[in-house]
Amino acid sequence: MGLTRYRFSRKISEKEELWKSDFTVALAGNPNVGKSTVFNGLTGLNQHTGNWPGKTVSNAVGHYKHNGKVYKLVDLPGTYSMLASSTEEEIARDYINSKQAECVIIVADATCLKRNLNLVIQILSITQNAVLCVNLLDEAKKKGISIDLDELSLNLGIPVVGTSARDKKGLDKLTDTVQNVCTHKVKCMYVHSLLDGICLDCELSREQRDITLETINKKSEEIYNACVTNTKENYNIRDRKIDKILTSKATGIPIMLLLLGVIFWITVTGANYPSMWLASLFDIIKGWLIWFLSFINAPDFISAFIVDGIYTTLAWVVSVMLPPMAIFFPLFSLLEDSGYLPRIAFNMDNCFKKCCAHGKQSLTMAMGFGCNACGVMGCRIIDSPRERLIAILTNNFVPCNGRLPTLIAIITMFFTSVFVGAVQGIMSVLILLAVILTGILMTFAVSKILSKTLLKGIPSSFILELPPYRRPQIIKTIVRSVFDRTLFVLGRAVVVAIPAGALIWLLGNTYVDGASLLSCCTEFFDPFGKALGLDGVIITAFILGFPANEIVIPIILMCYMSAGTLTDYSGLTELYSLLTANGWTVTTAICMMVMCLFHFPCSTTCITINKETKSAKWTALAAIIPTVIGVTLCFLINLCSNLITI
Repeated sequence: MGLTRYRFSRKISEKEELWKSDFTVALAGNPNVGKSTVFNGLTGLNQHTGNWPGKTVSNAVGHYKHNGKVYKLVDLPGTYSMLASSTEEEIARDYINSKQAECVIIVADATCLKRNLNLVIQILSITQNAVLCVNLLDEAKKKGISIDLDELSLNLGIPVVGTSARDKKGLDKLTDTVQNVCTHKVKCMYVHSLLDGICLDCELSREQRDITLETINKKSEEIYNACVTNTKENYNIRDRKIDKILTSKATGIPIMLLLLGVIFWITVTGANYPSMWLASLFDIIKGWLIWFLSFINAPDFISAFIVDGIYTTLAWVVSVMLPPMAIFFPLFSLLEDSGYLPRIAFNMDNCFKKCCAHGKQSLTMAMGFGCNACGVMGCRIIDSPRERLIAILTNNFVPCNGRLPTLIAIITMFFTSVFVGAVQGIMSVLILLAVILTGILMTFAVSKILSKTLLKGIPSSFILELPPYRRPQIIKTIVRSVFDRTLFVLGRAVVVAIPAGALIWLLGNTYVDGASLLSCCTEFFDPFGKALGLDGVIITAFILGFPANEIVIPIILMCYMSAGTLTDYSGLTELYSLLTANGWTVTTAICMMVMCLFHFPCSTTCITINKETKSAKWTALAAIIPTVIGVTLCFLINLCSNLITI
């Protein structure tokens, strides 16, 4: 009958009811073997994500129908071993050991099968109801690697299926084989010579573990030599040549910074037009909303509260947040899909090791450029709880896409306005990179301080695999990135933007003795703001901008213009004139940039930190640390500026 897929737009609970599975299948494998591609190829849109019970590690569950039977596919965390030394390995081992799955699909990379066979043998020591999916056969063929799948099946005692999941080749045969295993039409053989002396279902001493791993390595090598031939001895020479440039001590980090600069430039430049289109669309919807409220004879106060308060704030957040995220996250995902992202971790590993932090923190830091909430969630890849906390507490030191437009606007108005054309854009990116480097250096410094005080410890080692370079799956990567990251973060921002818009409108339109509550707040904070080289308006804007960094500038404009609703600006020239007319100087601009870089995380990130750490204490500390640094730096900058002026 072949593989069929169905689309459902109902809730997860209803979907689970519809997909009453006949069999459960587990999907296991090393990281970077195309396991997610196999999972997506089998389940299509019939999947949902969550967390394993009591864990912060994500899981994915999907369903597919084959020959009249429904199969529940459980995507286990990518792992290198069943000898659990991390949360991911523990989850994968315990699930397979629980026998909940009638069949385990073990996905292996055809281009590096020898290493993958270690995990295959370990899984077979737990269960023989398995199918080996040798993926990426197309890439193996290009590299001159030939695999005798029948011989491999005889050596392992389980069915072996070759696939190129990227092009959906071999998936139909895989589903047929899985069905045969689940219905016992094919019986997996117990290969005594393969599993002799291997035991993973009990606690092993360090000596027993070493002996077991040595035994597994020898068996993997024997099987590999019997089943695999290489017609090209230097099949990976191209990757190694590229790595000599991208991972070199001399060129690795400069190239990384250059790539980040290009991504930032594309993100900021490319986001301008979609933002304007969205703003125009929201203006049209605003007109319809005003007409509807008038049609139902809603009181003026209610109409203004809904339109000028809630709707305007919501529209601003969406039109400003969505385009940069929709550009940055796919670009970031394409780097990940191409195999470059692990090279970033390799380049930065030594720096984080010196700070007694984890090398994987570089990846979570890079994710923070798109959204700090995503960066915090990404810290799940760090096994050590101590090092995971360090990464979470310092992720806010890199500016997310909500802060980048503010930084670029200030840079353009106060520091690069003397330049024109492409030169202005290049100078703006260079200054922005300098600001970002400041945040990265502060990440190193604070990580070092935390590792010597509150979170003492020695940095743990980790296995860093440099996967082969691959041609990214552009369409699939963009679609998955938009749904998994962009819309997820935007959804959280929208939830907090609605009450924030209501509060801001009430403060701006509630008067006491002829002055709005908003102006009272700015006057109250003005002495404190002046001491930091800022003013009360800016301090109030940062506080009220807690729901989303994108609304800080609109709140500043709202206060300076004494408007009752959030106000946009028509261009940087008009904005510059307004700011300078209200006392802004170069010192104010510098302090504003510092405060933009170092201040408490937005509400979405704070909520995420609390969910990840399950601790109000660590959430509060994550907000206090950057704020104290920002306040201290602004005070010192303003003090130096005053001394120079005198």
